[in-house]
Amino acid sequence: MSQFRPAKKRVDVSVGESVRIIRELQGLSQTQLAQRTGIPQATLSAIENDRVRLGVERAKVLAKALRCHPAVLVFPGWESQLESAA
Repeated sequence: MSQFRPAKKRVDVSVGESVRIIRELQGLSQTQLAQRTGIPQATLSAIENDRVRLGVERAKVLAKALRCHPAVLVFPGWESQLESAA
């Protein structure tokens, strides 16, 4: 049996919210992230507010700058199954 238990309360977040949360956890402003990525600050704001789709290429660039896997940004809250499907 695993020593970890799933959290009782789950919070659903959007792709944009996941970008914002990870950026804020690292103490970065949108302007600082824009400088690291070359993505305009206005575009970052639109992504964080779910007005613009993140897209695969931007996800890769943001993930590198935020030091996380792109899937963390693209699939926030995705729950993997531990049991084998076979």
